[in-house]
Amino acid sequence: MNKSFSLRVENPTLPSEKRRVTSLLVSALPWMIIAGLLYAGLFIKPKAVGASVTPPALERRDRVYGIAQGEGGTLLVAASNGKILSIGEDHKIVRQATPVNLSLQDIAAFDAAHAVAVGNDNVILHTEDGGKHWTKADSVPRSQVANKLNRVRTGPNGVAVAVGEMGALLRTQDYGKTWERMREEEDVAWNDVAILDGGTFVAVGEFGKILRSGDGGKNWEKEQASVQGSLMSVAFRDAANGVAVGLDGAVLSSSDGGRTWTSAKLPVHDHLLDVLWNADKNEWFAVGALGRWISGKQGADGLQWKTGTLGEHTLSWHTRALASGSSYWLTGADVGSWDGQQWKPLASN
Repeated sequence: MNKSFSLRVENPTLPSEKRRVTSLLVSALPWMIIAGLLYAGLFIKPKAVGASVTPPALERRDRVYGIAQGEGGTLLVAASNGKILSIGEDHKIVRQATPVNLSLQDIAAFDAAHAVAVGNDNVILHTEDGGKHWTKADSVPRSQVANKLNRVRTGPNGVAVAVGEMGALLRTQDYGKTWERMREEEDVAWNDVAILDGGTFVAVGEFGKILRSGDGGKNWEKEQASVQGSLMSVAFRDAANGVAVGLDGAVLSSSDGGRTWTSAKLPVHDHLLDVLWNADKNEWFAVGALGRWISGKQGADGLQWKTGTLGEHTLSWHTRALASGSSYWLTGADVGSWDGQQWKPLASN
């Protein structure tokens, strides 16, 4: 008799002890992963691969507020984050060491060796070696309300005047080492000051305000301006003739040393932030917002003005201009040169 056989294979069953071990391992696995990650984060330090990258002296994010003529053909510029840069004739940019990281609003040179820079929180820096070393001035007069110095101008024999918030009108007579207040604190921001021959100072500021001192800052007279907007800059070509510019395209001129002012009517409403006299071109030149510039020359009927922009697509703002022969260096949202025809921004390096 034939017998049939059936083969039945059943899944093997783990012993109970092994099942418990497996279950413990599975439940502990997430905690083991977390522990490994914590160990790696706390005790395993990544190693740098290759050489470190040094940021360029002039970065895209930098705002360059002031510019001055340094030794030879070198330019000195003051920028955000405490930067002072030197720009050589070959356009090579070198960052000079400074003891602060506060934004610097302006810079001015006395001569090839001496210069001074001012900025936020009433910081003032001075150098005696053309910028190789910068020292922070001590005991600068301060306000308990607000402290920001907007502009500094240099004169002969180590004299300079810095202006800013809360009526700051500060003077040095030793190339920037020590400073004194020339006028009591008040609720107004002064944006610029001109130093004329014979110890005359002319300051301009908020709400069209103008101050004039004819005795080296001992006494001040309030002069009447024909604009209500803030005046941002003032310059004189001699002891009598000056120009002030400001917001909304304001342009004022004086022919009596800043005692009286006449408003020019220009078809310009862009803010004008700086003005200078260029003796080489025998013209006034001003710059401001949205790439705006204006220039003025003396004609038979007084000052004759013309205006334009740096380019159709050049809409950056500029707070300072510096004459350089037939061209101008401009600083602000960027740095570059303008020859009346072409805007050439300076590349970072």
